[in-house]
Amino acid sequence: MKIDIIAVGKVKESFCREAIAEFEKRLSKYCTLRIIEVTDEKTPDGASPAMEEQIKAKEGERILKNLRDEAYVITLEIQGKKMDSVSFAKQLEQLGVQGKSHIQFVIGGSLGLDKRVSQRADLKLSFSDMTFPHQLMRVILLEQIYRAYRIMNGEPYHK
Repeated sequence: MKIDIIAVGKVKESFCREAIAEFEKRLSKYCTLRIIEVTDEKTPDGASPAMEEQIKAKEGERILKNLRDEAYVITLEIQGKKMDSVSFAKQLEQLGVQGKSHIQFVIGGSLGLDKRVSQRADLKLSFSDMTFPHQLMRVILLEQIYRAYRIMNGEPYHK
């Protein structure tokens, strides 16, 4: 399976970069993983709602350019569907059974996703009602993808 993570912005913290590199290494035995970073827009303090929408639209345009027609797109959104790790593993496994060989996960910027990106999603997924820094969310997502593959392969994982 081919998995892309399309994310807004660069990862600045070294501890996040190290964790991402570790999960990329672990996942290499299960799938082809690619992380695509699109440029984030600077959000000035006190930005108006209209300016925030413009920023999301610009970031959304960059995301949309990387989405493939044949891919199954999963956006990470607070209002998305919640599932536990076993259900997530079953979801990924089912996609494979259905012949979906390319999955693209999308992590928005600090303001969230443009509505056009959200509308393109085949599945909107939520990890929590809490808001996480989008850089840390990459680590969390990669860990859950790795855990899903361990579950699908009947390998031990921490419960």
